[in-house]
Amino acid sequence: MPVLRLPKLPQLLDRKIYKTGQTRGADDDVIYQNRVSRSSTVLIPYRCWDLCANPQDGGDGYESGFIVLLSPLEYFGKPNITEELAAKGLALGTNALVFYETREAWQAHNPDTLKWKPAKRRTNPLGGRYVARIPATTATENGGRIIRGFDVTSNKGAGIRVYEYASSATTAECRLQLEALFWLCADSETVACSNGMTPEDAASRRAAIFAQGKESRLLDTTRLVKARILNAGGKTICPLCLEELSGQGFFNRMAQAEGREVTDLTVTQLNLFHIAELRFGVLNHRPYNVGWGHHHCNVVVKDSGILETLEWMRQVLSRNLQAGHLPTVNKAS
Repeated sequence: MPVLRLPKLPQLLDRKIYKTGQTRGADDDVIYQNRVSRSSTVLIPYRCWDLCANPQDGGDGYESGFIVLLSPLEYFGKPNITEELAAKGLALGTNALVFYETREAWQAHNPDTLKWKPAKRRTNPLGGRYVARIPATTATENGGRIIRGFDVTSNKGAGIRVYEYASSATTAECRLQLEALFWLCADSETVACSNGMTPEDAASRRAAIFAQGKESRLLDTTRLVKARILNAGGKTICPLCLEELSGQGFFNRMAQAEGREVTDLTVTQLNLFHIAELRFGVLNHRPYNVGWGHHHCNVVVKDSGILETLEWMRQVLSRNLQAGHLPTVNKAS
């Protein structure tokens, strides 16, 4: 049976949903890859190995493998480190590397003196024993930055943060649920049509996505409401402020302060929102934990989590009320 081809989404919305399956950005001064698939090679700090040795989605292993990163102290500070690694199925240069982040560690255990080569591959064998990302400093002579390993244009970054990982199957489910959440905005069809779709195509795609979501058990309204993704009326909301979202927020660029405008700003008013924050040892890029939220609400929550952020906001409001900086509510009015 031929695969049914759905009408195309507006390009900006389609791209926005697609990018939810990619990791956050990273520049050349860090060890991470920039905007790549969530199923890419994961980087696991040695201290987190027991938590992260296996992916949290129940899979047999990470789709693109893993690299364990040891600090120089962890590696050189233990005389039996080779045996300790072997007992965990790890070996330097095979699936583990020493990661230099400070100039002090570089000077104390200089890999050039050890005749070590920097790693250059993400699969076994890694092609070296270490990787380095040490910032520049003016405090010492020859204090330029030190970047070794995974530093060429075609091979930048050793991998992704392990807590950003999601399998290809999980990523596909998240994208499906996230598109359904767009269509659950009250004005979604009107907005889709104002951005290039015909009314017939918008209605057809909306119905097909709902059908796929229900078939895949991704649109359990009770679970979505409990997770702060939908309101009681079944409409998409921001998980922090609980305001009902407009589909137009997927297309509108963020307003900029006068005099501080950036010509190439691409940030829209609504962005991917993880209900429970990403953290080590937990798979949190998954269905029923992804929604859409205001850019500013996302910035406020950061990596703290919604409940912790709300408690902080309550304390801020309480102190401001007590200090007389906010008017009290007049219940009589």
